[in-house]
Amino acid sequence: MIINDNLDKELVLFELESSDKEGVLREMVTVLNAKGVKLDVETALKVLMTREKLGTTGIGDGIAIPHGKLDCLEDIFVVVGRSGSGIDFEALDGEPCHIFFMVLAPDQGAGTHLKVLAQISRQLKDATFREAFKNAQNQQELLNLLNIT
Repeated sequence: MIINDNLDKELVLFELESSDKEGVLREMVTVLNAKGVKLDVETALKVLMTREKLGTTGIGDGIAIPHGKLDCLEDIFVVVGRSGSGIDFEALDGEPCHIFFMVLAPDQGAGTHLKVLAQISRQLKDATFREAFKNAQNQQELLNLLNIT
């Protein structure tokens, strides 16, 4: 499994507009909904915020990987976002997050859900990739980095 198996260029946000955790999650869920994925934005937001209360998904090094499961989904969806200025996501290292990979999965897809999260985590361990992601100058540069055509 490679990271871009679950990526769609319409679900890559070059510059997030939100400035706080809930805003970022709402923005990412809304773009998924606008793409035609049938989900209730408020329900998805509640699932994600409930997960955040268990422990932040801001894992450090400028990365957040918010995730959750919804019974209305049949497939896994990944929304990618970038914040040039960084957002306080209550990351483990206390630093702002610039790189966001939101994963929403079907309630019954735990195994695949975990594989996608693991693949994203592996990709984001690469410091060169992280720097290129944070320093992307435009949408196309970000898509090229993610190998999305």
